[in-house]
Amino acid sequence: MTDDEAAARRAKVLAAARWCFLNFGFAKTAFEDIARRAGLSRTLLYRLFKDKEDVYRAVFVDWLVSRHPAAMEAANGPGSPYDRLLSVCRLMALEPWAEMVGAPMGSEFLAVCERIDPESEALHRKVALDCVATILGDQSSAEVFLLALDGLLADEPSIEVLEQRTTVLAARFAPQTRKKAVR
Repeated sequence: MTDDEAAARRAKVLAAARWCFLNFGFAKTAFEDIARRAGLSRTLLYRLFKDKEDVYRAVFVDWLVSRHPAAMEAANGPGSPYDRLLSVCRLMALEPWAEMVGAPMGSEFLAVCERIDPESEALHRKVALDCVATILGDQSSAEVFLLALDGLLADEPSIEVLEQRTTVLAARFAPQTRKKAVR
């Protein structure tokens, strides 16, 4: 098997596992469920991952931690603070939420990760904090912004509602500059 084929197989397994975890939850997802959805034998799945927690960690890293370079680039990139803040929010919160909110067990995903892989979950939060602090200019404002963003998820809103709320929140922390009319 070539490296590309192995990478494609791993990506297929992680997508299948993410679907299972979001739809069945961690506790009710079996290795057999993941293997079946990925079109592999359970034996082959055990060759790739030692157990269900190992798969869960890999899903979290592949799905969320892999977004960190793009989020850091957006935070340090061109554009107004408001636009950069929205870009970071889209990458780190809105895009994953779009997949989580429609799934029966999506609301438990991050909590389970915090229990199974606290280091990766802490890294994810630290990168989000660093990105927002880069944009807003200080750690305290970034902490308050992220706490407020977490609060926007409390009632499990649709992605459309969350996007609207996030734009309002971003405007409070990084007001858009209005261009003066030329006369």
